[in-house]
Formats: sequence, structure tokens, C-alpha cells
Amino acid sequence: MKLNLLVPNLFWPDILQTEIYNDLSATSLEVLLSKGTAMTTPPQEMEAWLCKEFNVAKQKNDWPIAPLMLITDAPALAKTSKDFWMRADPVHLRIEQNHIMLADSQAFQISIEEAEQIVRDLNLILGNHDFSFLPLCPDRWYIRTSIAPEIFTHILSHVTCKNINNFLPSGSESIAWHRIFNEIQMLLYEHPVNQARESRGELTINSVWFWGGGNMPQSTQSPYTYVWSDNDLPRALALASDTGHSELPADAQEWLQTQISGNHLVVLDALQGKAKYRNAYDWRETLVSMEKNWFLPVYKALKSGKINQLTITALNETSSQRFEITRSDLWKCWRITKPLPVHIETH
Repeated sequence: MKLNLLVPNLFWPDILQTEIYNDLSATSLEVLLSKGTAMTTPPQEMEAWLCKEFNVAKQKNDWPIAPLMLITDAPALAKTSKDFWMRADPVHLRIEQNHIMLADSQAFQISIEEAEQIVRDLNLILGNHDFSFLPLCPDRWYIRTSIAPEIFTHILSHVTCKNINNFLPSGSESIAWHRIFNEIQMLLYEHPVNQARESRGELTINSVWFWGGGNMPQSTQSPYTYVWSDNDLPRALALASDTGHSELPADAQEWLQTQISGNHLVVLDALQGKAKYRNAYDWRETLVSMEKNWFLPVYKALKSGKINQLTITALNETSSQRFEITRSDLWKCWRITKPLPVHIETH
């Protein structure tokens, strides 16, 4: 059996802040990374990595996340729609000095009633454009249009907690979309939903983020026998490629009891939000929990031969790293165990 662990933000994003690893109990992870063969490539977001793994190509300038997510958010539309789809997710923008910082739905909660009320008004005010908004999930909104816009966008997770001035849409139609972006912010500034949220001390929904546009991919191909994830995109890709899939088990012991042979992808993305929002304490605590629940039992399973090959993919802000470990690698005594910061690479 082969196991592939996808772990976004396995390493803390600030590579100079090495003290965050002090007294961090992650012995099994350190052994696995030290004994394995490492390969470093340029940084990429989880969405881009997953598309590549399932042989989904970029369309024009963007990864087609929006049409792929229809598979889970609107299955009927996914089967029949020939339109161009783009995500227009609700976000909170905050001005800091001369920067505009973005917070995604990890920083706030929004109900389906709030989403539908805002989207109804957006469609009313922006009805002169050749597109419409659909709030298929409270925190996942979509734009549907017959013609693909000539713009290049950035994945939302890449922009989270960053200055959006560096990531606004570009391309031959970018000026028009910047104007739409500004119209939306003007509408939402004093929207009744936001007035109510502000009175409750909640973050307002004062903008949307355009990204992930495309048409439904003609085909997807999975290198995996089974996909385990609580994230909806891996599940959508599994459905698109007729790959078995389930929610993430509580721990590796529960996963090993399934006794499904083949090549498995397990997505451990609990560190991602903590790293994006620079929540150092929770990031450390989550990594310690992963050590106990996943890395230690996986190490034991690899050592005993229950797992033949282990691959750990760490997607970080400075690089993407792939560590491949076999059972025989664990006996290579000349590969000494090194602390976690030693394994951080930049590209």
C-alpha cells in the first residue's frame, strides 16, 4: 500500500522565526523527513497542486476551480452547464496604512440567508452585466457567464492575509473588472446585512474575490485508488475521476483499519488556516496533534510493512517539498535525524 500525505503549511511561513520549533514534540515526523529523499520545487497553493495531480490543466490563465466545485455544490449544474464559471467568494477587506488586507471565511461566519440577501442585491444592481451571482454555499459564491472574461486572477488562499493591491485581476478586461469590484464594495459598504453584522460585532462582508474561473474540464485522471479529505475540492476531483473517497478519518489508526489496498491520498490541511493567519500557538498545537494521530502511527506502519511507500508533500509559502520514504530507508543509519527547521527549503 502507498500513502501520500498532503500537508499544506507543514513548516511555519516565516523561515527566520525558527524559535517556533523549540520544544516541539514531532520526533516521528523528523525521522520520516530525515530518512526520505527530498525534492524541492517552486511554491504553489493546494488547489493548483491538486489540479495537477488529477491532470486538470489551466484554462486561459486560471485553474478551473469553480466548475470543478460545482460537482459538490450543484451536481445538476455540473452535469449540464456549458457556461463559464468563476468563484466570487465573500471576503472582508481591511485598510492598514496604505495596504488593503483580505480575510476569507476562515475569519468569519456567514449564514445562507445573509448570502442570499447580498447576492440578490448584487444581481439587481449589476444586472446590466452579462453574468449573474449564485450563492451555492454560504461562503462559496459563483459567477455564471456565457463568455469567458479575458482576465487573470489569483487563488483566494494565496491572497488571504495579504495586500490585495498586488493580486487584483489583470488582463485585457481587467479595468472593467476592477470597476465591478469597486461597484460591489460601494453596494456592500452600508448594506443592511453588514449593518446588522457590525451591530453584533462581527466582521462585515464588504467585498468578493474573483478567482478560479473556467469551463468544466473534459476529463480528469486520478493517480490514486482512494482519497481521504474534509476539504471539498479533493472530493470533487475524486468524483470527477470516479475515484473512491471518504471524509478524513480521526487518525491514522482508524485509516489503517479500512484495509483498502492501492495508492491513497490523505489531505491533512488543518495547519493551513493557522499559518495563513499567523496563529503560532494553534499551529504548534495542531502539529503536535498530527504527530500523535498521524505521523507516529504512519511511521510504525511503514516500519512494520503495512505501508510500502510514504510520500509527504509539504506546500509552503517559500517552496513545495516532496519527501519519499520507503521501509528500507528507515534503516539507513547514515541519514541522521535532523530537527524540523533544517528541512525547510526555499526555491
